Amino acid sequence: MNLPNRLTVSRFFLTVLFVGVVSANALPYHHTIALGLFLLAAITDYADGEIARRYSLVTDFGKLMDPLVDKIMTAAAFVCLVPLKAVPAWVAIIVISREFLITGLRLLAISKGRILAADPIGKHKTSWQIATVIFFLVLLSVREFARSPATMEPGELWQRLWLYGGWTVSGVAVGLTVYSGADYLWRHRAMLKAE
Repeated sequence: MNLPNRLTVSRFFLTVLFVGVVSANALPYHHTIALGLFLLAAITDYADGEIARRYSLVTDFGKLMDPLVDKIMTAAAFVCLVPLKAVPAWVAIIVISREFLITGLRLLAISKGRILAADPIGKHKTSWQIATVIFFLVLLSVREFARSPATMEPGELWQRLWLYGGWTVSGVAVGLTVYSGADYLWRHRAMLKAE
């Protein structure tokens, strides 16, 4: 297994660890630790593609597993954001539904001997989804450090950032999620018609 594929596999295990940590309310500074894990996973997402292209290490495993692990990472993160009241459940449902649809299309392509690689719009979508998760985790991390024993409530600026900044980044992420999914299905519609 080459280095890019190892990075892809490591991102999966980082995602599992991230989910465990972000859910561990009894762990001190768990949102900050989760932020570090998610940032590390996001770096591997960028690095594996760059290394694979630069050193001609692109493999069928990477073409299939890299976008699949990206989907697992972002879907898991959005599910974790729902109980934190960062995003509503419908946002997570849109993100996950899109990923299931595209994964289904890719599995159909594999059954026909084809591999559908990720496209540039899908990469932008993933970038905005990652940015959304990082945005909320940064705010949660700041709150962990900024809270004083006297007041456990976040300040007004924090609340405004959470509300307006959160809706901005998640709105862009959702828009790109829907658009990229529809575009991908449309461009590969011939495969669906053949069924």
